[in-house]
Amino acid sequence: MEIEDVPMDEKAKRMRDLLSSFYSPDASMSGSSTGSSNRYASPLETINTTSFNPDQYMSILVQKANLEGLLQRHVEMAAEIKNLDTDLQMLVYENYNKFISATDTIKRMNNNIVGMETNMEQLLEKILSVQSRSDGVNTSLFEKREHIEKLHRTRNLLRKVQFIYDLPARLGKCIKTEAYADAVRFYTGAMPIFKAYGDSSFQDCKRASEEAIAIVLKKLQEKLFSDSESIQTRAEAAVLLKQLDFPVDSLKAKLLEKLEQSTLDLQLNADDLSSGLLIASPKERNDSESAYGASHEASVREFAEAVRAYRVIFADSDRQLIKLAQDLVTKHFDAAEQFIKKQIFAADLLRVFGIIWTDVLLLGEVLNDACLHDYSLKAAQVAVKQYVTCTFSRLLQNISDALTRVHTRKKEDVQEYSLQLALEAGKKAVLQGSMDVLLDFRLLLENQSGLIINQRDSIVDWVQEGFQDFFRELVDRFMLLSGKNNSYSQSQVLTEANQADKVVAGLVLVLAQISIFIEQTAIHRITEEIAASFSGGGVRGYEYGPAFVPAEICRMFRAAGEKFLHLYINMRSQRISVLLTKRFRTPNWVKHKEPREVHMFVDLFLQELEAVGSEVRQILLQGTRKHRRTNSNGSTTSSRSGPLREEKLNRSSAQRARSQLLESHLAKLFKQKIEIFTRVEFTQGSVVTTAVKLSLKTLQEFVRLQTYNRSGFQQIQLDMQFLRTPLKEIADDEAAIDFLLDEVIVAASERCLDPIPLEPPILDKLIQAKLAKARDQNSISP
Repeated sequence: MEIEDVPMDEKAKRMRDLLSSFYSPDASMSGSSTGSSNRYASPLETINTTSFNPDQYMSILVQKANLEGLLQRHVEMAAEIKNLDTDLQMLVYENYNKFISATDTIKRMNNNIVGMETNMEQLLEKILSVQSRSDGVNTSLFEKREHIEKLHRTRNLLRKVQFIYDLPARLGKCIKTEAYADAVRFYTGAMPIFKAYGDSSFQDCKRASEEAIAIVLKKLQEKLFSDSESIQTRAEAAVLLKQLDFPVDSLKAKLLEKLEQSTLDLQLNADDLSSGLLIASPKERNDSESAYGASHEASVREFAEAVRAYRVIFADSDRQLIKLAQDLVTKHFDAAEQFIKKQIFAADLLRVFGIIWTDVLLLGEVLNDACLHDYSLKAAQVAVKQYVTCTFSRLLQNISDALTRVHTRKKEDVQEYSLQLALEAGKKAVLQGSMDVLLDFRLLLENQSGLIINQRDSIVDWVQEGFQDFFRELVDRFMLLSGKNNSYSQSQVLTEANQADKVVAGLVLVLAQISIFIEQTAIHRITEEIAASFSGGGVRGYEYGPAFVPAEICRMFRAAGEKFLHLYINMRSQRISVLLTKRFRTPNWVKHKEPREVHMFVDLFLQELEAVGSEVRQILLQGTRKHRRTNSNGSTTSSRSGPLREEKLNRSSAQRARSQLLESHLAKLFKQKIEIFTRVEFTQGSVVTTAVKLSLKTLQEFVRLQTYNRSGFQQIQLDMQFLRTPLKEIADDEAAIDFLLDEVIVAASERCLDPIPLEPPILDKLIQAKLAKARDQNSISP
C-alpha cells in the first residue's frame, strides 16, 4: 500500500509554520497554538509540531507503507531538510546585512552630532546679550514713557470736558439741522460722565443737555406718528427713542398698525394691473410695465427696511411680522386671481408673477422664517391651475358666441343668414381657438423660473385634463344650444342665442356638422400638438388613467353629431306636422266639395321641404342618389295603379267598397319589401330624403284619423299624385317615395265612404293646370 503524495500547498504551509516557529519570540506560544490545532491530527501529520514522537511516527509509517513508499518518503524528507537548510542560510545572510546597515547609520549620526553643543552655547550667549540691552533701554526710557502716558490721559480728559461743555451747543445745532441720530449719539456718549459728575461739576451742562434732548424726544415722537413721513424714517425714529431709554414697547401696537396700513398701498389691484399691463401697443405696454414695476418695487423695498427696523426694535415681533408678510402675499395672489378672470394671456400672467416673485424675494431677505418662498409657490400653483380653467372657459364662450352671433335674426326686418358662415365661424373658433390656447400654454412651459419653477408636469396634466373637460362641456353646450339640455341656465344661453321661443333649426344642423368636424379633424390636430409640446405629466397618478383620451372625445362628438342631425330632421318635420294639422283638422272631409285644383297645402308642403334642401346644400356634401325605380317584376308601384286601378273603375261602387280593404292587403303580399327609414348620413340627399319620408309617414297618420266622402278622397289622390314628381326631384329614394304616396292614397281609400278615384285623364288635366299656373306665377315674379 503506497502513501499519497503531500500536496504543494501543504508543503508551503508547513514551511511557513517552521519559519514562524523559528523566529517566534516565544516558542511555547507557537507550540501551544500548533498543538491545539493538531490535537486531533493523525501521528503522521504531527511531524512539524512540538508534540512529535519519532518512534511512534516510524512505527506507524512502517505499518502503513511498503518499501517503495518508505524510500519515496525518505527522498522527500531529504529534499525538505535541504530546502530548510537553504532557507535558514538565506535568513542568516539577510539579518547580517541588516546589522551592518544599522551599524553604518549609527556611525553617521555620531559624526553629525559633533559640534552641535558649541553652536548651542554661542546661541545662548547672544540671547542673553539681547536681553540685557533691552533691559537697559527700558530702564532709560521708563521715566519719559510714564510722563507721556500721563500727558495723554490728561489730554483725553480735557477733550471729554470740552465735549461736555460744548454738548448743549452741539445738540442745538443737531436740532436745527434735524440730525437727530447725531444728537442721540452725542448724548448717549456723555451719559456716563453726567451720571458720575452731573450733580456737581457739570450740573449746568447736564440741565441744558436734558432740555435739548427733551426737544429731540418730542421731535422723534412726532416723526414716529407722522403719516407724511416714510416708513423708514419712522423706524429710525423708533430706534433712536429706544437708545434714549424711551419706553418704546408702548408704541409697538401703534407701529404695527402703521405697517398694516402701509400694506394696503402695496397690495396689487386687478384694475391697476389691467391698466398697467393690458395695453394694446407693445411699446406702451413695456413702458407702463417698467414704470409700474419700478414704483412698486421701490415701495416694497421701503416696507422691507421698515420690517427690518421693527425686528430690531421689537425682538419678539417675528410672529406678527411673518403673518403680515404672508397676508400681503395672499392679497397679491387674490388680485392675481381676479386679474386672471379678465381677458389675459400667459405673458400677462407671467408679468404679474414676476412682480409677486420680486416682492417675495425682498421680504424673504428680512423674514427668513416666514417661508414665503414655499408659500408663494403653492399659491402660484393654484393660480396657474385657475388660469388654465379660465382659459378653457373663455374658449368655450368664444365658440358659443361665434355660433350664436352668426345666427342672430333681427326682429324688425327678418334677414336670411348663411349657414356656411356659421359653420366656418364655428370651425375657426374650435380649431384656431384651441391652437391659440395651446400656444399660450406653451409660454408657461418655456418659462420655468420664478413662481412656476418645477411645475411643468403639473401644467401638462392640467392642460390635458382641461381639454378633456372642455370637450365634454362643449358637447353639453351644443346640446343646450340645440334645446336638448337643461343643465345650464336656459335664460342665459337663450339670451345669447337670441332665441325667444325656439331654437333655429339651421343652428342645429350647423352643430351637427361642427361635431363631425371636431371628430374627424380638430381632435387629430389637437392630439398631435399635445403630443409634440405637452407630453409627459404623470402627477395625477396612473390609477386615474390618462388625462386626455382622444378616442372618447371622438365617440362623444360622433354620437352628438348624429343626435343633432336627427334633431334637425325632427324639428323640420314638426313644422310640417303643424302644417298637416291645419290641413286635415280644419275642413269637414265628409262634406268636401269636388276637387277642382291641387290644394294650396301642397305648395306650403313643398316650400318647407325646399327650405330643408336649401339649408343642407349650404353645409352638407352632395352624396349619391340611390333606390332608383326599376321595371322589374317586383315593382314598387302601388296596387292602385295600372291594370288593377282600371279594373276597379269598372266595378260598381258597392263592390269596390266591399273589396277595397281585401285588395289592399293582398297587393302588399306581392310587393317588393321597401326599407323606409334607413341610417341617416351626413349628406344632402340622406337628410332631405329622411325628412320627406318622415313627413309622408306623418301625412299618412293624419289621413287615417279622418273620414272622407268621395270628393275628399279624390282631393287627397290629386294632391299626392301632384307631389310625386317634385318629391322625386328632391329626395333620392324614388321607390320609397312612390310607396309612401301610395300608402297615403290607400289609407284615404280605407277611410272613405265611397272610394271612387279620379279617372286618369281628369287627374292629369288638373295636374297640368297646376303646373301651368305655377309657371305663370314664376314668370310674373321678378
